[in-house]
Amino acid sequence: MSLRDLFDDVIRTEVLLWAAVDARLRADCDLPVGTLDVLRVIERTPDCRVQEVAEALGITVGGASQAVDRVERRGLCARRPNPKNRRSSVLELTPEGSTALEQALHTFDAELAARFSALSPPQITALGDALRTLRASLT
Repeated sequence: MSLRDLFDDVIRTEVLLWAAVDARLRADCDLPVGTLDVLRVIERTPDCRVQEVAEALGITVGGASQAVDRVERRGLCARRPNPKNRRSSVLELTPEGSTALEQALHTFDAELAARFSALSPPQITALGDALRTLRASLT
């Protein structure tokens, strides 16, 4: 396989996988996958700031700020003053955001299980290891 073919496979697979997961989340939870990504970062990151969202998602701080704005407008997260730095805010899930995250994760996990069912557990592990190695080399 050529590197061009590999590139095409990685990108096309990502697009198809994202679209399938996004469609299911929107249909079942009225939540796009991008919003779920932000909620997951806030939930797992103590004293989460927009900077941590940007780093976790591999996007710019401006893009992360816009994403957080959209999530905040939906009432799923709130900005609170950062007690360690008055120039920044800490993000936290609202009760509605925690509920939405919990519900969406069930749908997310089910859709991922369905989409990755073509691979055996060892193949999933190998793919994950290879992608983590490649991703680390790109940052």
